[in-house]
Amino acid sequence: MPRQISFELLAECPVTRARAGILHTAHGDIPTPVFMPVGTQATVKGLNQRELWDELQARIVLGNTYHLFLRPGHELIRQLGGLHRFMSWPGALLTDSGGYQVFSLSGLRKITDEGVTFQSHLDGDTHKFTPASTVDVQMAFGSDIMMVLDECPPYPVSHEYARVSMQRTVRWAEEAFNHYRPLIEASPTRNALFPIVQGSMFPELRQECAERLRELDADGYAIGGLSVGEPRPLSLEMVEASEPGLPRDRPRYAMGVGMPHELAEYVARGVDMMDCVLPSRNARNGSLFTSEGRVVIKHARYRDDAGALDPGCGCYTCRNYSRAYLRHLYQAGEILFASLATRHNLQRYLDIMGEIRQSILEGRFPQYLTAMRAQPASLA
Repeated sequence: MPRQISFELLAECPVTRARAGILHTAHGDIPTPVFMPVGTQATVKGLNQRELWDELQARIVLGNTYHLFLRPGHELIRQLGGLHRFMSWPGALLTDSGGYQVFSLSGLRKITDEGVTFQSHLDGDTHKFTPASTVDVQMAFGSDIMMVLDECPPYPVSHEYARVSMQRTVRWAEEAFNHYRPLIEASPTRNALFPIVQGSMFPELRQECAERLRELDADGYAIGGLSVGEPRPLSLEMVEASEPGLPRDRPRYAMGVGMPHELAEYVARGVDMMDCVLPSRNARNGSLFTSEGRVVIKHARYRDDAGALDPGCGCYTCRNYSRAYLRHLYQAGEILFASLATRHNLQRYLDIMGEIRQSILEGRFPQYLTAMRAQPASLA
């Protein structure tokens, strides 16, 4: 089967597992390593698509299958020309399978070997996701990169449950690919499908899962089950356990990570793609990431601070507005605050990823990583 996307490796760090490359998709080329803004409901909260594309120069964003399936529905999105046209987005789109959201519903869902039955958090209606149906939904979206349905266990779980869950995830991935292959052969669009490495916090289960999923010969691979309550060092250890079993010439996607100071750590372990709601969610809550450390804008010391949020940042927010004004907007509950704050936080994440990529291309990533690790905790 022909590749739906391709991954071009440009440079590899000889000391760590870090790589720089280009992900070629039907909706443009994406320099890697890349941080992908999260647009759960077909929108990155607080920003319009022009700001994302022209100003932040984001080239890929995420949509969430669970939320878009429930509202407005995948058939409506298909009728309106697919998700790219629906949200007027010129770049690439990655959609998850909805599994993470379904499993977070706890008492509202039931897992069987066939899939997951769940109640909508909107109206209580009952729905079912199967490995095949989540592929169908994402094909209706026209996503450049789609995710298989997987089971994402919480932390902590027993080794026995983690083993059963991992094996179910592998079976579901096999079912998804068996359903997907004939569909994509007949499809006029290019839609890649990534399986997801699970295994909770047990290295040997992660290794087994990666090795078995490798047999699917997918266009790329995701590492899931991170940021589910585990200590942060354990998350990095699970990436380390998963990465060696994944093919070197395909992109690796660590799902749902991480804090600004953690981005280089994941890249050092061979990760090419990351996403996280932190920059946008924290922005709306008044927590802003800067090159000088975290700014909690509600603090009284910013009441009369005429300085830029981050003097080292060239984003629209930092070029035009003072900390005092941003604090005023936050205290007043103005919508503009969420927009300006989100724009800055995402710029910070994208700038960090740009620095990381450049350091890999120039052969100085180990020095960059050392410098990041040496920063005081106040800058984290």
